[in-house]
Amino acid sequence: MDFKKVVLLVGALMVAAITAVMAKNMFTGAGAEQASAAPAVPTGPQVLVAKKNLPVGTIIDATMLGYQPWPKAMQQAAYYTQDAPDGDAGKLLGTVVRYPVTAGQPLTRGALVGPQDRGFLAAALGPGMRAVTVPVSTASSVAGFVFPGDRVDMVLTQEVSGEGPALKVSETIVRNVRVLATDQRIDSKGEDGKTEVKTFSNVTLEATPRIAEKIAVAQSVGTLSLSLRSIADNTSELERAVASGEVKVPEGTTPADERRLLTAYASRPMDTNTTYTTGGDVSRFQRRTVPPRSSPQSSNNVAMSASPAASTSSVPVVTGPSVRVSRGNSVTIVPVGAR
Repeated sequence: MDFKKVVLLVGALMVAAITAVMAKNMFTGAGAEQASAAPAVPTGPQVLVAKKNLPVGTIIDATMLGYQPWPKAMQQAAYYTQDAPDGDAGKLLGTVVRYPVTAGQPLTRGALVGPQDRGFLAAALGPGMRAVTVPVSTASSVAGFVFPGDRVDMVLTQEVSGEGPALKVSETIVRNVRVLATDQRIDSKGEDGKTEVKTFSNVTLEATPRIAEKIAVAQSVGTLSLSLRSIADNTSELERAVASGEVKVPEGTTPADERRLLTAYASRPMDTNTTYTTGGDVSRFQRRTVPPRSSPQSSNNVAMSASPAASTSSVPVVTGPSVRVSRGNSVTIVPVGAR
């Protein structure tokens, strides 16, 4: 082979190798510069932000708020910070959102209103809803484990007088009622910093005007008890309503509007499809309190004695076939075949 050709070939290989090394170093340096130019995680103070969208009237619970680093240059005095005296998120549980807050947005002190502040109930109530207060005891309020934002059923227990002994009846009169507030108090006691939780004796509920009237009447009829509902009950109730056709979504509704419509339906209080239980259903010894079924003949006699004509004259009780003769206000029953 010609010597010049060999030199040219070796030179071309060296140039290709140098070019490959330079290209590799160039791309590696660009990647490093790009990685160094990535935005750094804020290292500022821990600011309280919303984990989800909080519309007006939302009662704050432990799953809705959280702390995250916030740029110090963007911090405002109205934000809740973790190192501030009022930065404890636990103290905000049970407060109500006064202005809408989007997910990831810091909470300001003006966005929440507490039970001790003016306008608390007005901010917590939904459109067209009313607030009604019900007296409860430790036994009738799930031992105090009912908190603002929970949903409960209301059970009415009473004695119904009728034929025979009084009938003991328990009935679920209202379902899916939201708890707005309780008069529970947490007081400091002693020098050791221990706290004492006093159970509440009144519960304020959110209801429609008709259900509020129903609850007011129920307080004078018998004893009211609260039955705490599971969070999953709203989903099952909504599935039942959709399957039965009770909820109808208009055609052309967007997915967001449909979700909002179904959520509003699942969160409304209901006083239909109620259930009841008598003493005879609970204990066999209480079955004697259930009124006996009246025979047709005795029903006629009861209706006859309750009529105005029968109340003004003495009507003898006749068994067997008979003829009823009325002369003005006078009623005479003549047995068939008698003279």
